Amino acid sequence: MSVLKTTNASEIDFRKKFELTDKVIVITGACGLVGRAFCEAVAQYGAHIVVADIALANPEEFALALAERYQRKMLGVAIDVSSRQDVEQLKKKTLETFGTIDGLVNGHQNKTHLKFVPFENIQDENWDTVVQINLKGTFLTCQIIGSYMAQQGKGSIVNIPSTYSVVAPNQNLYKGTSLGCPAEYSSSKGGVDALSRYLASYWAAKGVRVNMITPHGVWNHHEEQFEKNFANFSPLQRLSFNHEVAGALIYLLSDASSYVTGDNLKVDGGWTVW
Repeated sequence: MSVLKTTNASEIDFRKKFELTDKVIVITGACGLVGRAFCEAVAQYGAHIVVADIALANPEEFALALAERYQRKMLGVAIDVSSRQDVEQLKKKTLETFGTIDGLVNGHQNKTHLKFVPFENIQDENWDTVVQINLKGTFLTCQIIGSYMAQQGKGSIVNIPSTYSVVAPNQNLYKGTSLGCPAEYSSSKGGVDALSRYLASYWAAKGVRVNMITPHGVWNHHEEQFEKNFANFSPLQRLSFNHEVAGALIYLLSDASSYVTGDNLKVDGGWTVW
C-alpha cells in the first residue's frame, strides 16, 4: 500500500484509515462465537465478507443474512481448512466472485473434538484432529490465499493463536469445573504463533502484513464456578465478550495499522500481565 510521506498529522484522515470499504475479507471459522462478531464488525466497516466454515455451520445461510442486512455482496463457502483441495476451492470461488482478496482472518479452531481429557490420556486421534485443524489449516490458508496476496503486493493476514501459546494454563482456573485446556490445543496454537511471526518477516517486502489477535476467556454461558474462578485470576475480574475482540480485528485489517506486522495483540483483560 502507498503511505503518505508527511510529518503533518493534520493531512491525515484518521477516521478513514479504519475503513474497509469494498475490501474483500476471507474469514474462516466465521460462524463461530468470535467469528460472527468478526463478520459483523468487518461488514459494518464496509467490506465484502467471504464466510468460510464447516458445512454443519451453514456458512451460506449466514452470508445471505449478512448480505441482506448490509446490502452488499457476501459469499458463503463450506470448507474443511485441513483439506488443500477445499482451501484451493475457497480461493477460486472468492476470486470468481470478487476478483481480488484483500484480507484473510484465520478464525477457525478445534479445541478438542472429544470431551476434555488429562494429558496422560490424550489419544493420537485427539492430537491429530486438533493439530490438523488449528495448525495445518492455518498453514494451508496462509500458503494458498496469502501467496495470492503476496503476488498482488498487498494484503493483511490476522491469525488467532491463544493465551496458552503465550503462557501456560493456570490449572487452578479449572478447579471445581468440568473444563480444562488440552495440551494439543496449546501446542497447535503455539505453532500458529510461530508461523505468524515467520510469515510476517517472510512477506514484509511483498506488502503483506501478518499479525495475531489473542482473545482470552470469551463468555459463552460458562459454568458459574468457572466464571468465579476466572474473575479471581483476571485483572479486569471478568470474562470478555465476543464483540470486545472485534475492534482489534478492524485495526489490524485496516490502514490504521499500516506499520504493524508480526504483532500479537492480546485482548485478554490483562491476564498475561501477572
